[in-house]
Amino acid sequence: MNEDFFKYLSAGDSDKNWGLYLNVVGNARIRPNSAYPSSEHPTGYHYQWHDGRVLKEYQVNYISEGHGVLESDQGSFQVKPGAVMVIRPGVWHRYRPHKKTGWHEHYVGFDGEIARHLLGQSVYSKNQLVIQCGYREELIDTYQNLYHLVKQEAPGFQQVCSGLVIKLLGYIVAFKRQQDFSGKYIEQVIQKIRVYMHEHVESTVDLVALAGDHRIGYSYFRKMFKKYTGLSPRQYQLGLKVLRARELLLTTDKSIKQISYELGFSSIYYFSRFFKDKVGVSPSDLRSSSRQ
Repeated sequence: MNEDFFKYLSAGDSDKNWGLYLNVVGNARIRPNSAYPSSEHPTGYHYQWHDGRVLKEYQVNYISEGHGVLESDQGSFQVKPGAVMVIRPGVWHRYRPHKKTGWHEHYVGFDGEIARHLLGQSVYSKNQLVIQCGYREELIDTYQNLYHLVKQEAPGFQQVCSGLVIKLLGYIVAFKRQQDFSGKYIEQVIQKIRVYMHEHVESTVDLVALAGDHRIGYSYFRKMFKKYTGLSPRQYQLGLKVLRARELLLTTDKSIKQISYELGFSSIYYFSRFFKDKVGVSPSDLRSSSRQ
């Protein structure tokens, strides 16, 4: 979508009860030396630079081209191509493109219980208003899908759009995590050890020795592994064992005790408790319900 577009939306009770609803979606190419922001925006969104503004919603604004600046109570932040500005409700702020470059912005404003939960995660620090993601086709495509749905306003479009906003937030988290690993040796080590754990799920894998074999200290490896996957190496390994146990329970006649032993659990009691915690039902209940 090359033409400028914005649309303000009215959310009904069913939309708000869904947990995430949209208030505005827009796309604008700000030419060099152009006035900013556009006076076409309504009160509450339009502002003068010297005054700034405070929103009653979250906004995620992706700058695919151009440079600018964002200022808030937390300080001043340079905005470069590929930057995502995350604005929270109740926070004073102002931003604008540099006169010489202009910029291309893609934005969505939203709110709701799910929005507050997702943006309350530690990865979305309240002190980090600008996240550098680089030029990402995935983000552009998600915004374009939002534009299409908002233009049509077919029944249920708010619910579909809410899923796209969650997808957008997920992409940003993924891109942010990838920046810490891209092209680095530790990423290769993590990938190799993950493959090894998959291939030896029924064995007792010495993770400390594996890290040492790759000339990596275990404490550093554990920290980076958890940052990369969201789980510690031990939790990841146990998760693979639970998946394998589920497969064996459903496709073989092996006893629960035998499965527990083969997968390296210290006792059938610990295995059953851990399995129920992860799957939601005990091993025996899973097997009996599948046979029924």
